[in-house]
Amino acid sequence: MNLKFMILFLLVFVTSCAKPNPEAQKQNLSGYWEIKTVKMPDGEKKDFNVNTVVDYIEVKGDSGTRTKVSPKFDGTFTTNGVSENFILKIEDDSLRMYYKTPFDEWKETVIKAKDSTLTLKNKDNKIYTYSKFKKFDFEE
Repeated sequence: MNLKFMILFLLVFVTSCAKPNPEAQKQNLSGYWEIKTVKMPDGEKKDFNVNTVVDYIEVKGDSGTRTKVSPKFDGTFTTNGVSENFILKIEDDSLRMYYKTPFDEWKETVIKAKDSTLTLKNKDNKIYTYSKFKKFDFEE
């Protein structure tokens, strides 16, 4: 009995400590993302309860675009037409998003990319947590 328990415990422990698969994370990047929190390097945390702008991320292969959009009550979105292009690279067993504009270059590391949660870390060690944007529902 104890041997079975130990094997089960070790199996659960090993699988819970496993790093996310960067290739699998790519599959979950696309969509409308609403920022929920930002954790500063000093541990301070800022919550965002209401957002007038969400990020629309579209991935095709190893590249994509990120556009700020504003949701409307009818379920559509408006944008100012400005998008940032990025390249996806796997480095040090992590998925990275490399951006380049005429004004700047930067990268973000994908910490978590699941169906409903996205967590990114920038060069300043700020950790941004997003959730999938849900359309307005006035029928509740």
